Amino acid sequence: MQWPKHLAIAGGGIIGLACALVLRRRGVEVTVLEAGTAMKEASWAAAGMLAVDDPENPPALLPLSRYSRSLYEPFLEEIETLSGRRVPQRTHETVQILECGQATPAGIPLSPDEASRLVPGLRNGDHTYRLLEEASLDPRDLCSALPRAALAAGVVLHEEERVLSVQAGRGEVLVMSSRGVMRADAFLNCCGAWTGSLRPSLGVAPRKGQMLVVAQPQDSRLTRVLRSPEVYLVPRGPVPHGPVPQRDDRIVIGATLEDVGYSKLVDPAALASLRERAAALWPPAMHAPYLESWAGLRPSTADGLPLLGAIGGTGAIGGTGTCGEPQRASQFVATGHHRNGILLAPGTAHAIADLICGITPAVDLAPFAPDRASIPAVCDKPFAAAL
Repeated sequence: MQWPKHLAIAGGGIIGLACALVLRRRGVEVTVLEAGTAMKEASWAAAGMLAVDDPENPPALLPLSRYSRSLYEPFLEEIETLSGRRVPQRTHETVQILECGQATPAGIPLSPDEASRLVPGLRNGDHTYRLLEEASLDPRDLCSALPRAALAAGVVLHEEERVLSVQAGRGEVLVMSSRGVMRADAFLNCCGAWTGSLRPSLGVAPRKGQMLVVAQPQDSRLTRVLRSPEVYLVPRGPVPHGPVPQRDDRIVIGATLEDVGYSKLVDPAALASLRERAAALWPPAMHAPYLESWAGLRPSTADGLPLLGAIGGTGAIGGTGTCGEPQRASQFVATGHHRNGILLAPGTAHAIADLICGITPAVDLAPFAPDRASIPAVCDKPFAAAL
């Protein structure tokens, strides 16, 4: 079953463009309206860990995380083929530090000595370590390649065009933007931290994350991701171009988790705190040369789970028409991915495309229903790790 013929998407980040790519492959005409520049908000600011088994993730996220991870290699291959640009995985293992009493079934237990061999320079403390088979990539590679891939696939991308409102009509939706009115068969809200500009009742709010980048120290090299509940360090690793890999000597340190509205101000005190937290685990980080810093806005929900589904209902069908025939929902949402937008993009895209086309998704979307009852959460970790 294929429906609709034409879909309009608000939001040109990784979620919006991944959905566009999958739907275009299924023969749907797709127009993406991006308020700014595609892939320049949360997608650009992310660290890029494909952290399926991060113990900080809500347990209900695990099935979607595993599903999305299983799709990642073909997702990257398609992007590379269409765009002509490589999106390599930069690292393949993570040393996870667990808090006292924190448990994860994933990974291999490590003794302090084993952890130190994997992470030279590690400061051993009263920690529990696990080795996770977990990849990371540089989101900047995706930011360069994914818009080109979408355009090559036939997606229409309008940048600097903000969606102002959406109205459902008889058999169509009217999308009002800063440049005019567009008619489509269905609409998908992928506005990320700005979801509330179109649908405040969904409860998506921005949470700022500040990031610091340092150079690899001369005497110690970090070759695996090092992550604790308080901070993470992500080495970018070699770039496998041609027969001789190119070195990339950057280490990304993140990230703050702040409820400050839409401010993306970078605070030197916050960066200093990030460096101190990193150095408490890996002392070479304290004096590693500073390279750059930035802040991004994660789209967050009260329970930490994304919103995936039809707005006003949980399936692709909603209500009945004048002749008693079932009516298809015409408005959908895929947002609220918080710390995991990079990881969850291909899984979200396939699940949402299934839903829109009237196919039962391969993963249960009930935990992510837009109308679910959520338990409000309080941000009590202003410098909690974030992806």
